[in-house]
Amino acid sequence: MVLFKVPPSYSISENMVTAERSYWNRRKFIQTVIGAGIGTALVGCQSKDDKYAELRKTLDLPDLPATKNTAFQVGDRPITKELFAGQYNNFYEFGGTKGIWQNAQNLPTKPWQVEVGGLVNNPQTYDIDDLKTKFPLEERIYRFRCVEAWSMVLPWTGFPMRELIKAVEPKNNAKYVSFSSYYDENVTYGPSFHLGSLPWPYTEGLTIEEMNNDLAFFAVGIYGHDLPKQHGAPIRMVVPWKYGFKGAKSIVKIEFLAEQPKTYWNTLDSNEYKFEANVEPDVPHPRWSQATEKFIGNSSEFGWELKETLPYNGYGEYVAALYS
Repeated sequence: MVLFKVPPSYSISENMVTAERSYWNRRKFIQTVIGAGIGTALVGCQSKDDKYAELRKTLDLPDLPATKNTAFQVGDRPITKELFAGQYNNFYEFGGTKGIWQNAQNLPTKPWQVEVGGLVNNPQTYDIDDLKTKFPLEERIYRFRCVEAWSMVLPWTGFPMRELIKAVEPKNNAKYVSFSSYYDENVTYGPSFHLGSLPWPYTEGLTIEEMNNDLAFFAVGIYGHDLPKQHGAPIRMVVPWKYGFKGAKSIVKIEFLAEQPKTYWNTLDSNEYKFEANVEPDVPHPRWSQATEKFIGNSSEFGWELKETLPYNGYGEYVAALYS
């Protein structure tokens, strides 16, 4: 493993500091910032297209009938090609590079239960199949923006988070919600190189007002079928006005709380990864600008476009009032 140190810079984005066809991975930088070391893996995101396409044919990903919600479309960008989205992922439980899709196939998803509790009047434990039938499924096409300054457009299948809120009836003193991901040190062993302890399991959090927003979504599918494991099967958070690390994958526990919960990246470095983590083009990351993003569309890697980042990732009309 070759170690690198990159000087702080507000003038370049993370995915522009390496040689062509290779990208720094944000999550390898974190260890330096917290005094724990640094490691990177340089990967060509399309170098394994054939291998991934072969795997995709073998996956048992049933179709998910869902109503297309036409209120949530993206008119200025095409949907990202499924092949690209399927093998260009962050899932730190399975490694620190974009090529974690192979390791993620070790995730056990059957059976799967989601425990919902804390400050609620009606605590529940749902089987994943229960969730798919209890809450009517719909397809929403959302922008996806990573804190690393790249983006996609993805067609998620799932249900609004507010439907779960209605089902469990939070108490008046519930102000925040914590989401915990699956963790087993023998399966989700984390990055191949790091120094120091990591705050497993992966947890994320929202205010209850954010969870109740029209946009907040639980995805159980993508591209019309069940979620592949690297996307966070069998259920994950989708909050498109926030940076992608806020979207906890493979959720096993949801807890309503009176106080702000600890979250994974905010615990590692609260300066770089805020609890709120809204997409803000005018607020740079400590090492790169957030004013632009590399959009991964449906053309080859060399056709990926540099686009201006939109405040709240283009969803200000839905969420700006939450932060006024």
